[in-house]
Amino acid sequence: MTEMKQRVFGRTQDGEEIVQYTLTAGKVAVQLISYGATLSSVRIPDRKGKVDEVTLGFDDLEGYLGHHPYFGVTVGRVANRIARGTFSLDGKTYALFCNDGRNHLHGGRKGFDKVAWLSSGFQRSGAAGAAFSYTSADGEEGYPGTLDARVTYVLDDSGTLEVAWEARTDKPTIVNLTNHAYWNLKGAGSGDIRDHILTLEAERYIPSDDELIPTGEIQEVAGTPYDFRKPKPMGQDLAKASAIGYDACFVLGAAANGWRRVGRVIDPATGRGLEMSATQPGVHFYSGGHMKLMKGRGGKQYNQYWAFALETEAFPNAVNQKGFPNVILRPGETYAEKMKIRFFAE
Repeated sequence: MTEMKQRVFGRTQDGEEIVQYTLTAGKVAVQLISYGATLSSVRIPDRKGKVDEVTLGFDDLEGYLGHHPYFGVTVGRVANRIARGTFSLDGKTYALFCNDGRNHLHGGRKGFDKVAWLSSGFQRSGAAGAAFSYTSADGEEGYPGTLDARVTYVLDDSGTLEVAWEARTDKPTIVNLTNHAYWNLKGAGSGDIRDHILTLEAERYIPSDDELIPTGEIQEVAGTPYDFRKPKPMGQDLAKASAIGYDACFVLGAAANGWRRVGRVIDPATGRGLEMSATQPGVHFYSGGHMKLMKGRGGKQYNQYWAFALETEAFPNAVNQKGFPNVILRPGETYAEKMKIRFFAE
């Protein structure tokens, strides 16, 4: 039976109460905090039943309030990059805050990862979870429209975690929400992930320039370092992908019953694995090349290539690229996307 417990995790500098939710299903345990609607901890067993932490994070709220590379947070209003921080919608040009050189990244200076969300926990037959809501004001970070966003995490009795994002607006705007968890299946802070075996259900990927802005092309993965259609160690072609490894969006295949298969990752040493599916058209694979030495949960060190991210999303800079999937949300419409992770050991 899946259970939910909650406690006060701390308070922000403005005095906002941050709540932590702990969901448990057998040996699988998931923790969430209302600051950034963050997936802060995931503990799963290996093939011998040994449970360990497999996502990067911090012991206390202070760590999340400080600078970090989006550990486990909900990213919005638009995930990934928008070239030069500008876009046009219905004949009007909007300027966003550029927090990644000349470009806008993951919602800007104070995106959805840096705010306190309203939250509530729940239990129901066969599952438990927590729901988070946040209202982004018209003009926040330069985006038009008041956006009501909601993120719901549900852990079921099988140990499968589902994340659902919803949003509504009162003016035309753009939306692309995702979760930015960093994974190390041998154990967070236990070395690099280049020996992890990755399979991606992607025939194509999106090339980008030196600023990680898509060129507009969509290329076949065949014959490139980006071919993960068959299981392959993350590090096998990492140096061929770019100077810092993988940081690219992959185009997922057609949906069946609303879901697209994303892929699976397994750590050969422990047997821990995860299998992911989503409703979004793309997944951004990041191999942790920009990470620098820092201290995380339990005093453990995190470093370059010591974790990977698989961010299910619409394509980067989609609002400025003809032919990319739509990211425009209009009044009366509902943005609704989901992602699901099944944890296993073999």
